Amino acid sequence: MTGGRAVMVVIPAHDEADCIAGVVAEVRAALPAATVVVVDDGSTDATRERARAAGATVLSLPYNLGVGGALRLGLRYAVRGGHDVVVQVDGDGQHDPAEVPRLLAGLDHADLVIGARFAGRGAYAVRGPRRWAMAVLARAAGRIVGAPLTDVTSGFRAFGPRAVALLADAMPAEYLGDTVDALVLAGRAGLVVAQEPVAMRPRQGGTPSQSPLRAAVYLGRAVMALLVEVLRTDVPAPPRPVVEGGSGVEREPVGASPR
Repeated sequence: MTGGRAVMVVIPAHDEADCIAGVVAEVRAALPAATVVVVDDGSTDATRERARAAGATVLSLPYNLGVGGALRLGLRYAVRGGHDVVVQVDGDGQHDPAEVPRLLAGLDHADLVIGARFAGRGAYAVRGPRRWAMAVLARAAGRIVGAPLTDVTSGFRAFGPRAVALLADAMPAEYLGDTVDALVLAGRAGLVVAQEPVAMRPRQGGTPSQSPLRAAVYLGRAVMALLVEVLRTDVPAPPRPVVEGGSGVEREPVGASPR
């Protein structure tokens, strides 16, 4: 429990053996009352073993689904375990767990809070076509959800009870679907989306899964995907948060690795 809420931190991780133990240790130090879950996204290295040794609960996917698929499993685990709030933290060490209380405070007035990299804190910068595409996405998604946004591709986020209930079933699994499409889906379902400025850190080890050029190409595709999302008619109704088992009770889902 954290501030009266059952908080779970989910860390999607694919081949993050170099970083994951340190990330888990930092999260546990910053949020000692939170449940820490690493979703091993089909890793071929020692990610799962090092995460478990660091004290995390580990859920393992049989093959790589991407962040969206891993996060969806984490959200479903949260619902089954009775957790009211989920915080997403990357497994590469770029997200500072000391910033999590800022995101949790934002849930006092929003259902989904983004840790924004381009909102006045820290020196994180992206330039060139990638930055232009991110700016277009932020403006378009912000208009759809009815909130001023500067960073819609951040994977540092806090989900309140209604967001957890919605996205546990509807979280898109394709690249950037877990960020841009999920925000639009939440906004169109009547959820309140907000952002809090955060400072980012350099990757603590390992190799990025996307090169800057490839990321820019994907962002361009995401702009088109956003237009498709706007035209969707199968928008889910605002969810009622339903949890099983009561706060703090964890139940191992099918496919979870033993602790």
